Amino acid sequence: MTTEKRNFIRHPSDIPINVQPESQIVPKEGSICDVSAGGLAFFSENAYEPNTSLKIKIQLVNPVFEAGARVVWCNRSGNLYEVGVEFLETKDAFRIRMVEQICHIEHYKNEIKEKEGRLLNGREAALEWINKYADSFERLASAQSEK
Repeated sequence: MTTEKRNFIRHPSDIPINVQPESQIVPKEGSICDVSAGGLAFFSENAYEPNTSLKIKIQLVNPVFEAGARVVWCNRSGNLYEVGVEFLETKDAFRIRMVEQICHIEHYKNEIKEKEGRLLNGREAALEWINKYADSFERLASAQSEK
């Protein structure tokens, strides 16, 4: 696997996420920085205490991904916080893998527009992304699941 592919397969950190603690009505915004077999990590302007229950929403995909999660850890990262959560239901861990793949494809579509000036529709971007990166994505997903 080339360095370029390895770097690409890391989760694009520009995928927006809405995070809503049970105690708040208005969700906060953040961006996903990593997805694992049982949860995800995101950057936030807000710190969260471990064991805080959150509602996670990713609106970039259709249908919108929504899941309950619990904060496992929270660390300062520059002027933001990196927050790790685990999903409350195992079915959400599988669903986030599908969301992650869609996010990669959307990121790829934007990257091609910026670098090459080509405008791809969703289907074209998906076909190109799958052709270039799906094998690497699946190997990475399998390796993370085994941890």
